[in-house]
Amino acid sequence: MKNPFVILIVTFFLIIILHQKAPEDLRYPSTDRGTVTDTYFDTTIADPYRWLEDDYARETKTWVTKQNAFTSSYMRKIPFRRKIEKRLTEIWNYPSQGAPFKKGDKYYFYKNDGLQNQAVLYVQDSPTSESEIFMDPNQFSNDGTIALGGIYFSQNHKYMGYSINVAGSDWQEFFVKDLTTGELLSDHLTWIKFSGMSWQGNGFYYKKYPTPDENEELSATNENAKVYYHRLGTPQEADELIYYEADNPKLSPSISVSDDGRFMFLYRSSGTYGNMLSFRDTKVSDERWTPLVDDLTSNCYIMDNIEDQLIAQTDRNAPFKKIVRIDTNNPDESHWITLIEGTKDQVLSSVNLVGGKFFAHFTQDVTSVWKVYDLDGTYLYNVDLPGKGIVGGFGGDKDQMITWYTFNNSVNPPTLYQYNIQLNISTVYHESEAKFNRDNYVLKQEFYPSKDGTMIPMFIAHKKGLKMDGKRPTLLYAYGGFNIPIKPYFSKANMILLENDGVYVIANLRGGSEYGQNWHEAGMLQKKQNVFDDFIAAADYLKESGITSSDYLAIRGGSNGGLLIGAVLNQQPDICKVAFPEVGVMDMLRYEKFTIGYAWAVEYGSVKEQEHFDNLVKYSPLHAIKDGVEYPSVLVYTADHDDRVVPAHSFKYAAALQNGQGGPNPILIRIGQRTGHGAGKPTKKIIAEYAEKWAFMFYEMGLNF
Repeated sequence: MKNPFVILIVTFFLIIILHQKAPEDLRYPSTDRGTVTDTYFDTTIADPYRWLEDDYARETKTWVTKQNAFTSSYMRKIPFRRKIEKRLTEIWNYPSQGAPFKKGDKYYFYKNDGLQNQAVLYVQDSPTSESEIFMDPNQFSNDGTIALGGIYFSQNHKYMGYSINVAGSDWQEFFVKDLTTGELLSDHLTWIKFSGMSWQGNGFYYKKYPTPDENEELSATNENAKVYYHRLGTPQEADELIYYEADNPKLSPSISVSDDGRFMFLYRSSGTYGNMLSFRDTKVSDERWTPLVDDLTSNCYIMDNIEDQLIAQTDRNAPFKKIVRIDTNNPDESHWITLIEGTKDQVLSSVNLVGGKFFAHFTQDVTSVWKVYDLDGTYLYNVDLPGKGIVGGFGGDKDQMITWYTFNNSVNPPTLYQYNIQLNISTVYHESEAKFNRDNYVLKQEFYPSKDGTMIPMFIAHKKGLKMDGKRPTLLYAYGGFNIPIKPYFSKANMILLENDGVYVIANLRGGSEYGQNWHEAGMLQKKQNVFDDFIAAADYLKESGITSSDYLAIRGGSNGGLLIGAVLNQQPDICKVAFPEVGVMDMLRYEKFTIGYAWAVEYGSVKEQEHFDNLVKYSPLHAIKDGVEYPSVLVYTADHDDRVVPAHSFKYAAALQNGQGGPNPILIRIGQRTGHGAGKPTKKIIAEYAEKWAFMFYEMGLNF
């Protein structure tokens, strides 16, 4: 007779086994290994996947098709992926509205009804009047992959220029609309990149690059930028060349014009940090440029002018930024007058001149503080904000007495406020309709020590009262570079994690601007390892504090953040269960050879210099992969029209990681179709991508949904 107790025990363990993720037969699509090598100084480096850099080659296209098919087949095994996508669609489906802005005698704002692929531009006579659709980018294409970029109004408000981006590419096309008749003019400009329209008279200034060779539109180096003036009604071929330095092909010039049309400003840069600045007074017949800054050691931008006085924002001899007044009749730097200055505790972020006052945005421990000043720099008062979070806005004209701002944080959906400047009073203008009960969640900021003892801030969001048992599914996100701050913004996508007893964490690594230029410099060039140490320490802190463990931790980063994830995985492969390196800079030895990559050398250093090569090769995600090591489950993401960080980075990295993986965890890559680095991505594609990421994360952690 069978023992009922033994049967019960066996049945119990069978149930446990069946609820665990079954082993997968991971037979990756084959990837040929070539014999290409490069020699850097005295070191020879193999590059077996060099052929994947040719994204137009038949072999590369075949590889992409097979990798996408393999990833799709793996995702189909996840039983709850469609359920997640359905829930995300429900979460996304509510109206969201941007702040109104005044141009001429009209007010404009952007709004998305919920699931529209692109936000729609509306117009109204006053902030309280009925609105109507002014421009609907969803009409640009059937699949929503053509996005409206910038909009630029002429000084007389007769015309509005606008740019579009196709399939996520950085390449722009310009068009012009007559605001009186509503008609689209014949003007159509192409092969424009990283440019706005700066109107002056019956035309505008813009930056153009040479037309690339066929099949190199998304990969060729973007050099020899030129500034042109386009006169309405004339063909682009007739545009007047305004500025070009033939002996410096990597120099990027641009021209802007003051709102009153009096001053022209010439900016010149060769990297992502530092610019030269000159100006020209159109009231003076002399057309020579007067220099204000003639080196690349700082950032300096003109934000406005008051008659012949320029108002500029700069970090020149000001690591926490400052606002200065420059007399155009005596413009030497020694005569600049400081009006507002940031401090170690409150870093100046930006300043707007609205309603006859300066509205200055400071960040204090990565959250917003807004202060109001007279035009002579005298402090008046702080704006009373709704809470601790991220506040953006306070834009408008010099004489505008009503402005708007948006408040949000990781557990507070954006709320739009109207602000009366004369009365210093805020009122709710548009309440978020997000199906999210903020009272059920908590956002806290904590500080943890990095490897060298530096205290690093992080934001942690989760349900109130959530038991921290070391098994909370946790997503750790960071960036750490390019003087860019990572703030605790509200994310619709993250609601999935939070409502399913998960934890969302942002770590404010060195390399960003959270604490000024010193914080930035502590995470760049030869100090880049600080960024990786900061991130690893963040993961350690989450585990030591009992929130999660390596089996329930996912890590994510995009672009420079993708580099971060790749580098960290090589340095500590057991750091997490799941990793998402997205649109990442993964080949640190060849990043300068594609599109605008050379501009990043001020951040990373160039392989043309040995000290930088020695540093780059140590952490380059592609080159530091350890064959035979067990890596976690990795889902690499890139896109076929990413001409910011070309997909070859991720192609080569995924191929190398699949080849080197020494454990059972999957190494997958998803190559998005008709998408780019991220901007302008249609809602439908965003939802589908997040559904895939969340499903992969939960599945690999052995969780259900």
